[in-house]
Amino acid sequence: MSILVIAEHDNASLNAATLNTIAAAKAIGGDIDVLVAGSDCGGAAEAAAKADGVAKVLSADNAAYANQLAENVAQLVADLGKNYTHILAPATSNGKNIAPRAAALLDVQAISDIIAVESADTFKRPVYAGNVIATVQSSDAIKVITVRGTAFDAVAAEGGSAAVESVDAATDAGISSFVGEEIAKSDRPDLTAAGIVISGGRGMQNGDNFEMLYKVADKLGAAVGASRAAVDAGFVPNDMQVGQTGKIVAPDLYVAVGISGAIQHLAGMKDSKVIVAINKDEEAPIFQVADYGLVADLFDAVPELEGKL
Repeated sequence: MSILVIAEHDNASLNAATLNTIAAAKAIGGDIDVLVAGSDCGGAAEAAAKADGVAKVLSADNAAYANQLAENVAQLVADLGKNYTHILAPATSNGKNIAPRAAALLDVQAISDIIAVESADTFKRPVYAGNVIATVQSSDAIKVITVRGTAFDAVAAEGGSAAVESVDAATDAGISSFVGEEIAKSDRPDLTAAGIVISGGRGMQNGDNFEMLYKVADKLGAAVGASRAAVDAGFVPNDMQVGQTGKIVAPDLYVAVGISGAIQHLAGMKDSKVIVAINKDEEAPIFQVADYGLVADLFDAVPELEGKL
């Protein structure tokens, strides 16, 4: 078996989700190659070559891949992917954009968001907001898969010594162009990579009250998230949303403040190592998944927590 992993990167370095995806590839078994498609992406290619378990890095360094437009990268993946039995991508926004397009070009069925590898052709993935785990077996000659990074422990970023091979092919589909991007900047850790996440829900009452969570987060070196209800109410921007339609997180510690625990939210955080819930409703569903629960008014509990920290 031979596996091609599509790297998530910023041209200079790898996104941590790539290391989780390589771990899934190791669970399948076989030779693992990593595709780094970008522009001036030597740094990311070198980082991929050092990852444990990687046999070879394919570096497609071309202006057509500068912003990793899905239409362009998918064609490249489909062309290269004909030589592999499996194509894996992180289940990030980028990976979910590229993988189904590549699968369509290869005329195979994409398998999304796997959380476990049963065998080379059988995988587990959540459905119904994580309430059911489906076991999926594929008979396609080439299996195109996106991997939920939180379900696999990342391989070591150092220790490998894979060869880096240049890919001369350059595909510009000419049907999309990069216009610009607005990146939210924060001194706090990235939500999907943070070891500690503190999230607020509808119980926060308004956006100004999130300042309480920011103070606690700064003392703990944590990221701040929110439930869909808090985002829909306009308390915080939608890039803070944790849940099935937001970001999937699995930190060492997840603190849910004023969050009732709707199925949609639980799907995005229930794989956290330790879950702490603060809610004045002792019947709130969040307490069913929490390791530690505090039935209290958050406006009393959070300032007291910050004071003790």
